[in-house]
Amino acid sequence: MPGSDTGSSTIHADHDQDLDFATKTQDPVAAELVDEKTMGATTDISRKMSSDVDPEKAVAGLPPTLPPSGPPGFNPNDFPDGGLEAWLVVVGGALILFCSFGLINCSGVFVQYYVNGPLSSYTSSDITWITSLQTFLITGSNLAMGRLFDSYGTTWILPVGTLVYALGLMLLSLSTEYYQILLTQGVVCGVGAAAVFNCASNSTLTWFFKKRAAALGIVVAGSSVGGIVLPILMAHLIPRIGFPWTVRILGFIVLLFCGSACFIVKSRLPPTPKPFEFAQLVRPFTELRFTLVVVASFFVFWGLYLPLSYLNIQAQEQGVDPALIPYILPIVNAFSIPGRIIPGIIADRAGRFNTMILVAAVSGVITLALWVPSASTAATLAYGGVFGFTSGGYISLAPAVTAQISDIREIGTRSGVLLFVSSLGALTGSPLGGAIVSAQHGEYLGLKLFCGITILTGAVFLLASRAVQVGFRPVKI
Repeated sequence: MPGSDTGSSTIHADHDQDLDFATKTQDPVAAELVDEKTMGATTDISRKMSSDVDPEKAVAGLPPTLPPSGPPGFNPNDFPDGGLEAWLVVVGGALILFCSFGLINCSGVFVQYYVNGPLSSYTSSDITWITSLQTFLITGSNLAMGRLFDSYGTTWILPVGTLVYALGLMLLSLSTEYYQILLTQGVVCGVGAAAVFNCASNSTLTWFFKKRAAALGIVVAGSSVGGIVLPILMAHLIPRIGFPWTVRILGFIVLLFCGSACFIVKSRLPPTPKPFEFAQLVRPFTELRFTLVVVASFFVFWGLYLPLSYLNIQAQEQGVDPALIPYILPIVNAFSIPGRIIPGIIADRAGRFNTMILVAAVSGVITLALWVPSASTAATLAYGGVFGFTSGGYISLAPAVTAQISDIREIGTRSGVLLFVSSLGALTGSPLGGAIVSAQHGEYLGLKLFCGITILTGAVFLLASRAVQVGFRPVKI
């Protein structure tokens, strides 16, 4: 349902069946279908303005949209959907995602190093709290970062976030105790990465409308490239120069990539500073379709990072050739590159909700069908590749689906709400998975079942959100 983030006017039927043309800014897309009489009353108008009506809404049976009449910059025709500035934002966003979620995508490398090295006296459940806290803050901090973005843009958030992120890595290189690693990698790196990630994703949303999912797919693919390069880099550098200098090199990469992005990543819309109101965080939950998407994302994120955290360790316990283990996560992330781009392109044509439901469902199904029974190296590698493709699609589509049911002027706040709740799943998922493994005396069956079932549960809630809007009819949405 593109067009949902505009401030355009929509036709509604009142109790007297008179037409009321009113500009909608809080809910630009009507969530309820109009009845037959209303549709009949608007038929003549729709025919006269067929060139201006959003065809996706027309197919879905939603009220047609009148010609844009909102503030300049917020209407569909105002989005460049291309051009040098827009694509430079995409390039800068990809550089940022390379450093932020690229490092999250190789969490398994950190966990494996800590388990076998300085934190060998701690359980895997204890250790994954470090990477889970980092993931939680990268996504959960967007509740605050989104507000800052809406109010101030990228002017100071992006450079400050870059410095904080790099500082966190430099401090991590000096850390040897559990609490030190938890604070530097989990907290400082998490907050810094959250600031730069927020600027990358929300800035891209302001430049693209029709090609939004595809553009976001390219941006998010940067994290997959990071997930290929960084684990291999770490696997080769740690034995040669040690963990401290390896982490310092990661810090210099952050300074280079995110520092370069500071010059090209920017919002198309002017910032609109306004006082904080708690109601702005609560208001999105008055919309059932948004609430269902939030609940869906919590369940998906609850299971989504388990393979990234445990696939290396599980392969090691399974007896996979040690020479292959450093390449498992790069394989996962290599397949997630097309997985983050191709579903975005399809989503812009077939519907973002439709595509997101599909990739979430497939992620859950292949986890239960392939990872649960896997007992060989080939099966483990095959699962990693397929899961990388499908899970990558979900991550790239989540911001596009959020924007589709949001006012673009509130995109930072609404994305922050979604990501905060999702991050609660990411925070608790991996430690809970580790506790399940410990309870099963080192067996990974329970963890695998938990992963597949939670992701499938998320797909069900996404389907429910779609049903609230258009039912179960086979339409683009």
